[in-house]
Amino acid sequence: MGPLPAAPPLPPEETWLPLLELALGEDIGPGDVTSRLVVEPSRDGAAVLEARQELVVCGVEVAGAVFQQLDADVDFRSRAREGAVVSAGTPLAEIHGDLLALLAAERTALNFLMRLAGIATFTRRYVDAVDGTGAAIVDTRKTLPGWRSLDKYAAAVGGATNHRFGLFDGVLLKDNHVALAGGVALAVKSALAQAPKGLRVQVEVESAEDAEAAIAAGADFLLLDNCDLATMRDIVAHFGERALLEASGGVTLANVRDVAETGVHRISIGAITHSAPGADIAMEMLRGTAAGGARE
Repeated sequence: MGPLPAAPPLPPEETWLPLLELALGEDIGPGDVTSRLVVEPSRDGAAVLEARQELVVCGVEVAGAVFQQLDADVDFRSRAREGAVVSAGTPLAEIHGDLLALLAAERTALNFLMRLAGIATFTRRYVDAVDGTGAAIVDTRKTLPGWRSLDKYAAAVGGATNHRFGLFDGVLLKDNHVALAGGVALAVKSALAQAPKGLRVQVEVESAEDAEAAIAAGADFLLLDNCDLATMRDIVAHFGERALLEASGGVTLANVRDVAETGVHRISIGAITHSAPGADIAMEMLRGTAAGGARE
């Protein structure tokens, strides 16, 4: 994995902070029974968040916010740049603070960090697979409910292009819309005539005939859904300079390069957010914590 451009800004806190509060509430409940049995109150401790595999760093600031929820005075220091590719054993962050808070926040912080780094890392594998073809990897709305801003952020950190965030910020005429409108041409004409200003209209097509009808009706943004490679190449040859072409459906790491080499401009992949494996990350106590003193 080579370097990527600078990571995008983290989404506004209000879009994900409630998730942290919910996650901590369901995990801790009325209290961390185990830690209170073996750790004295008011003791300070120190720990490190460490990568256990090669990964794309993503979500360190979110993990820090988890610890801050339980210890407002925690000293959380990032040790890896967001979007950087790091090897196994690399420290991602160091944490100094109330030991009981560190232990109580550990699982929740790791859950967020492992998912976000996992999405970024998995996305990066697709981005690397199409390197040099000119095709962009694009995310979808197939995100974990409630996690959309974070899932899409992680996909962008991994090098993907964010598509529409919801039904409100983009017009995409899918097969059901086309059928209900009476065909591709009628669906496109109706949408173009009524679409809110500034929203581009994209239409799903499954053949060169559909593509011709859509473009004749005024569309310049086509979604080639579940098309075979021959059909994609045919559509690219005839319409690649007249419309933005996005391939979708059935794309895997095994075939994404083949899809990119048809000449499509974008490839949307739901798997980068709905099926990314969590990254292997752990929290380890730093030497000296066992003998740490009480907080003043």
